[in-house]
Amino acid sequence: MQQHVHEFRLSSMCRVLKVNRSGYYAWRAQPQSERARADEVLLTSIRQSYEDSGSVYGSPRVLHDLKEAGVRCSVKRVARLMRQAKLRSLRGCKRPRWRRGETAVVAPNRLEREFTQDKPDQAWVTDITYIRTHEGWLYLAVVIDLYSRAVVGWSMKATMATELALDALMMAVWRRRPVAPVIIHSDQGSQFGSDAFTRWCRAHQLVPSMSRRGNCWDNAVAESFFSSLKKERIKRHIYATRSEAKSDVFDYIEGF
Repeated sequence: MQQHVHEFRLSSMCRVLKVNRSGYYAWRAQPQSERARADEVLLTSIRQSYEDSGSVYGSPRVLHDLKEAGVRCSVKRVARLMRQAKLRSLRGCKRPRWRRGETAVVAPNRLEREFTQDKPDQAWVTDITYIRTHEGWLYLAVVIDLYSRAVVGWSMKATMATELALDALMMAVWRRRPVAPVIIHSDQGSQFGSDAFTRWCRAHQLVPSMSRRGNCWDNAVAESFFSSLKKERIKRHIYATRSEAKSDVFDYIEGF
């Protein structure tokens, strides 16, 4: 109507389009509603959170950022605005195939998928993953506290020896200094089943716990962390050297 006001009479356009003249004048006085203006302000904060995350945050994690900043809104509203602005989380994965696991021989599964803890330093999980570089593989071991989901210990080496897992554990013990026995849950990798690993745990009040063989859900927290690390950081880079990969992984764990 605004574009054709010089061609047709306003009363005729209102009659054909079934629009009240008062509504048209109200729109001219205030083209945007309060809701639309509020959405524009909220979208600015959403874009900031999305860009700060490196384009990996979806609506639930953006909403968490907004709540920390004191912004009150719903996840559906955030999802709608992100969808309209075409802000999509740059993630994607395939569902793992289900496999029947076998019970560990070295240590029983003491954790039993109790991934929620009410106090820190009650149960840790540990695992190892690999990172591709032009120099060759770089192996990363992490120790995660199930209470806070924080990485309390980590280690990176060019070989996947027992020392890789022990160095990560050593950092965790040095940082946290637990006063009571802590469950340390892992898969059935040779590093975690070695005699050196078992003796080191016994000497530092760590109680080994092992997943069933071939069952990734028994160590889901560590697997989830590695999945986020690779999708949000590693798969978006091509590392020329192990040092470059170490620097980027360090920034992700200790910074981001």
